[in-house]
Amino acid sequence: MPNKQILQAFGLEPEGLNVRRFGSGHINNTFLLEKKEDGSKYVLQKINVNVFREPGIIATNQRMAADYLAIHHPGYLFITPIPTVNGDELFVIDNEYWRMIPFIADSVTVDQADNPKQAYEAAKQFGRMANYLSGIDLKPFKASIPNFHNLTLRYAAFQEAIRNAADDRRNAAEEMIDEFLRYSDIAVTYEQLKTNPEFRDHLMHHDTKINNVLLNKDTFEGICVCDLDTLMPGKIISDLGDMVRTYVCPVSEEEKDFTQVVIREEYFEALMQGYLGEIGGTLTKVEKEQLFFAGKFMIYMQGIRFLTDYLNGDVYYPIKYPTHNFDRAKNQLTLLQRLIEKQEVLQQIINKCLQVSEQV
Repeated sequence: MPNKQILQAFGLEPEGLNVRRFGSGHINNTFLLEKKEDGSKYVLQKINVNVFREPGIIATNQRMAADYLAIHHPGYLFITPIPTVNGDELFVIDNEYWRMIPFIADSVTVDQADNPKQAYEAAKQFGRMANYLSGIDLKPFKASIPNFHNLTLRYAAFQEAIRNAADDRRNAAEEMIDEFLRYSDIAVTYEQLKTNPEFRDHLMHHDTKINNVLLNKDTFEGICVCDLDTLMPGKIISDLGDMVRTYVCPVSEEEKDFTQVVIREEYFEALMQGYLGEIGGTLTKVEKEQLFFAGKFMIYMQGIRFLTDYLNGDVYYPIKYPTHNFDRAKNQLTLLQRLIEKQEVLQQIINKCLQVSEQV
C-alpha cells in the first residue's frame, strides 16, 4: 500500500483518504484513492520496473503525445498523469516509481468482449487515437519495452529454445513445435515488411486488450483509451493484431478445451468497422494489404512465446500447473489455424470495411 510520503508527494493526506486496490491488471500495482471529504477519486500506480526498465520513457512519451493532441485535437480525452506538488510526473522513492492519474467518472472496463458492440466501441477508440496521432513526429519517442513486438527476435528465441530444451520437454512438444515451424512464413513476411518504407511506423498503443478502453457504465459506448505504458512507435499490425487475437474468440489463451477456440465473424467485422472507420483513410496501400496478416502475426508471436517459455522451463510467464504454457501455446496454435481457415470470408469483411472508410 502507498505510504504517507507517497500520498503527500501528490498533495494528499492519508487521514482524508480511503485507499483500496483497483483494476485487473497484472503488471503495475494500482490503487483507487477516494477523498472522504467530497468523494473525488484518483488512481495511483507503482510502475513495475522489472517490465519497464526506464519509467521516465513512459512519462515522456505520454507527455509528448498529450502536448500534440492538446494543439491538434483539444477536445480529445487523453489520460495524462497528475503532477506531484513539485511538478514532476513521477514520484521516486526507494527506487520505486509512482504516478497519479485522473479517475474517469461513470466509466467501466470489461475483461472480454461479450457482444459485437463492445468490440466495435473499443476498436473505434484505439483507431481514433492512432488517427489523431498520425501526424506526430516520431523521432523523439523511445520504446518503453524495446523489441516488444519484434517477431524476428521472438522467432530466434523460439529456435534457440528448441535447441536448448530439456529432452522431456522437447519430446512432449515435438508435434506442436513442428506445427509452429510449418507457419514460419509469418515470421518471414514480417521480416520483409518491416523494412518496407510503405509499411510505416505509427504511434501505437501495443496492448489493445478490451480492458484498456474505458466504456460508459450505462451505454457501453467508448470513452477513451487507458493504460498508455506501451505507447511507442510501432506497426499497424501490432494494435490491430492484438484486437483480433483477443476480441474474436469467446475464450482467452487460458482455455484448455480447444473446441471452444473459434472465430466469431460478427466480432471480427465489428472491430474492423470500428478501427478502420477511424484510421482506414490514413493507411498506405501496403498497410491495407496486410490487415488480415495482423491477426496471424500477433497470434503466431504469442503462441511461440508461450511455447518458448515452456521449452525454457517456464521462466517468464507465471504458471499454475506444469503444462500451463504448453496449453497456452496449443490454444494459440488452434486460434491461428481457425483464423487461417476463414481467411477468405474475413478478407471480404476487411475489403468491405475499407471501402466504407474510404468513402467517409
